[in-house]
Amino acid sequence: MASFYNTKELSELGFKSVGKNILISRKASLYGVSRISIGNNVRIDDFCFLSAGEGGIIIGNYVHISAYSSLVGQGEIILEDFVGISSKVTIYSSSDDFYGEYMSNPTVPSEFTGVISAPVLLCKHVLIGCGAVVLPGVTINTGAAIGALSLVVDDCDSFYIYKGNPATKLLKRSKKLLELEKEFLSTLK
Repeated sequence: MASFYNTKELSELGFKSVGKNILISRKASLYGVSRISIGNNVRIDDFCFLSAGEGGIIIGNYVHISAYSSLVGQGEIILEDFVGISSKVTIYSSSDDFYGEYMSNPTVPSEFTGVISAPVLLCKHVLIGCGAVVLPGVTINTGAAIGALSLVVDDCDSFYIYKGNPATKLLKRSKKLLELEKEFLSTLK
């Protein structure tokens, strides 16, 4: 048996939409598949966990989600084109209340919990390093890069590198990748 689902199998899984040249590991766990849209040229590796809540998950073109990464929550999660997610990254669009005003965990009825859900957006050319965590309501703007093991609690500016817990702006990132994108896309025509 092949490591990745074939085209026929992908169409039978029930995605909201699925593009061409998709590699999704058979070892990935997929929940709420009818709320997941996938563009073209996407790869999702072994042991990834995608759980699309009411907001859904939208994955653009030329996106890679590396092994052991998770996208989970009730809020919408969007990965625009050319996003790269390293291994063991977790993106949350929902979180329990940690202040003690409510009970927590999914075994408790919702009227006793204070789950916070908010959309998460990773714009074009965002790069997320190994083990980073992105919390609900965050927008990581075009070309931003997040260092390994960082905790992203606030929006990140375009073309900066962030690192730390919480993630803070470190230094400017080159925009040459935009020229390379144009060159690459022109080879496809």
